[in-house]
Amino acid sequence: MAETQESKESLQENLQQVISLLNKHRLVEGLVHKQDMPKQHLLETLVHKQNLAELQKKLDALHPADVAYILESLPLEQRLDIWELVKAERDGEILLEVSDAVRQTLIADMDSDELLAAAEQLDTDELADLAPDLPKDVLQDLLDSLDIQNRERLQSALGYTDDAVGALMDFDIVTIREDITLEVALRYLRRLGGLPDHTDKLFVVDRYGILQGVLPLKRMVVNDLDAEVVDIMADDAVVFHPEDKADEAAKAFERYDLVTAPVVDSNNKLVGRLTVDTVMDFIREEAESDMLSMAGLREEEDLFSSVWKSVQNRWTWLAINLVTAFIASRVIGLFEGSIEKIVALAALMPIVAGIGGNSGNQTTTMIVRGLALGQIASYNMKSLLLKELGVGLMNGLLWGSVLGVLAYFLYHNWALGAVMTAAMTLNLLLAAIMGVMIPLVMTKSGRDPAVGSSVLITAVTDSGGFFIFLGLASIFLI
Repeated sequence: MAETQESKESLQENLQQVISLLNKHRLVEGLVHKQDMPKQHLLETLVHKQNLAELQKKLDALHPADVAYILESLPLEQRLDIWELVKAERDGEILLEVSDAVRQTLIADMDSDELLAAAEQLDTDELADLAPDLPKDVLQDLLDSLDIQNRERLQSALGYTDDAVGALMDFDIVTIREDITLEVALRYLRRLGGLPDHTDKLFVVDRYGILQGVLPLKRMVVNDLDAEVVDIMADDAVVFHPEDKADEAAKAFERYDLVTAPVVDSNNKLVGRLTVDTVMDFIREEAESDMLSMAGLREEEDLFSSVWKSVQNRWTWLAINLVTAFIASRVIGLFEGSIEKIVALAALMPIVAGIGGNSGNQTTTMIVRGLALGQIASYNMKSLLLKELGVGLMNGLLWGSVLGVLAYFLYHNWALGAVMTAAMTLNLLLAAIMGVMIPLVMTKSGRDPAVGSSVLITAVTDSGGFFIFLGLASIFLI
């Protein structure tokens, strides 16, 4: 936790330094423009170069991920100023690190030659991440510039959906044969001069590239050099296929504490590997996507995107909210007469609806998480629903009683307090049912249960809460 806090402080410090240098550059530049003196143009040029050199030196010292964070944190004009100062040989790395929305703004500011030069710096698996955002003509030029093997690899990776293992795997693998000794294997590794990042095992294949097993590096260290690979390799490694779901692979990485894992085709031929850093990126992106979806946002939004683009991203669920709010207002309209007779109802009914919405969102969040982890199936749905009903009943009775007592002390009407308790209990039971059913129904219909669930549950508990509370009040108080 301390390291995380230090990391955040460091990022903020770097961001503030860059902003300070940008502001200093613009301030000095503005002052020079106002001066009417000989050789003003020369002075402007010197000041301009001095400030930009200091700013560029700062950017050069930062990790690509830190530069990406800074770019994401700046308004568009300042973002493009910083992007111009990034060295061309770092463009590709940084484009991979920034969010999709920010990447689009940076790519839009680059010409075809710059994009092609940035893409050519990347490995094939990295190109697969960047390629969907490239203009078609640049992508075609890029494919033409690759050798046959890398072109086929890139086309293969692009053929998989974003949620498939094939879209995440890389091709930077080290293979050995099973009939050699550890001493021969070590000599081979020394000749390579280096290993791919996150290498914790070598992949053992036969002459046709068929996977036979894996050789963890720690076994190479502790075993006799005369031992053969076949005797100490593991033949029960966790293996994935390109068509496998990436979220299932992520669960396997967590369950088995994997660093790397082989990816094979239908004939068990080794085609690539999956690494923990790629899996972690996928998990983070999925978490961010789910968080946005729960709020009714259709896709990732650039923090500093244009007003029109933000409106386009947000309007769908706001329109749905408008419809549900109108329905809730019509429910209230049905009981206008009751509200006129007992004004206290107008003050108390938002409490019932609000608590119901919060309770329903808690239930929905738990169900969506359970679905994502694969913990919910037909055999346990009944138990899950009964459990959530029990929670809703207990919370309803407890907090409904508290609100009932408060209503009695405020309005000196014991019947109003009893209606408050009953309405709270019934609305929390409704919230429990809908909190379970909405994500399950969305999953059954093939939709992402995280998308808009909170909007729907709030709509149901608002309308239901108003109807229950005002209905009970009309029966027992009027």
